[in-house]
Amino acid sequence: MVLLLLTGGACTHSGKRSDSIQYEAPWKMAILAYTFRNHTFFDAVDKASALGIRYIGGYPGQPIGGGVEGTMSPTMDEDQRRKVLDYLASKYVKLMDFGVISPESEQEWTALFDFAKAMGVENIVSEPNPQYLDRVSALCDRYQINVVIHNHASPSTYWNPDTLMSLIEGKSERMGVCADVGHWVRSGLDPVMGLQTVRGRLMQLHFKDVSLAGPDAEDVVWGTGVSKVEAMLAELVDQGFSGFLSVEYERNPADNMQEIRESLQFYEDALARVTEKK
Repeated sequence: MVLLLLTGGACTHSGKRSDSIQYEAPWKMAILAYTFRNHTFFDAVDKASALGIRYIGGYPGQPIGGGVEGTMSPTMDEDQRRKVLDYLASKYVKLMDFGVISPESEQEWTALFDFAKAMGVENIVSEPNPQYLDRVSALCDRYQINVVIHNHASPSTYWNPDTLMSLIEGKSERMGVCADVGHWVRSGLDPVMGLQTVRGRLMQLHFKDVSLAGPDAEDVVWGTGVSKVEAMLAELVDQGFSGFLSVEYERNPADNMQEIRESLQFYEDALARVTEKK
């Protein structure tokens, strides 16, 4: 089990905080590099480390940074990959996912799995063309790497959790769900009910709060929007969720660290309230 992040105090290299901890969670806290998309990947790693978060999700197209040419991509050469892994290790941060990325050929899918294996990635985050699901399912088993199906808002293929669950029924146990709870709310869905629907296949969340239910919703500090953050945490505790809870904060990418810290403070306080009731 991984100790939940607190937003104050120093952080040890294990990811545990040096101040008091209120609750041991069975899930792992991560953050998406997309949250810092105005910066390089190395900058995003620095920011994750400053927040005390030891897992990061990468995405294709972000400049690598640190004097390393190129962008984060399955086509990175061996030298680029080594430099990225060395920098991650120097900051005690692990690249735990990569995406959202959805190859359009079997060759590209195989190359993506090869990249994920080389980089130690646990979850490939994707919205695969349904015609590739059987092939991707087989690759999950072959490489022992998860593919977690992400949902963008309606009318994307996987926006409805019922549809998503029906499409992955019978597929590899390593094919699961990456629930973007903000996009559920943007699609007019109840995020708590969404989590209940994907119970048993939920492997990761893109966790956020948004300003309103509808397509114009913007990310806001957790606890100030309409996404029922505390109720979602209660549902995750009830499910015994043990995957990755990934912080994604899409607003103000140039300078959003304070908003993220406020969100994590609410998260800590809300989770304490939830667990006190158990």
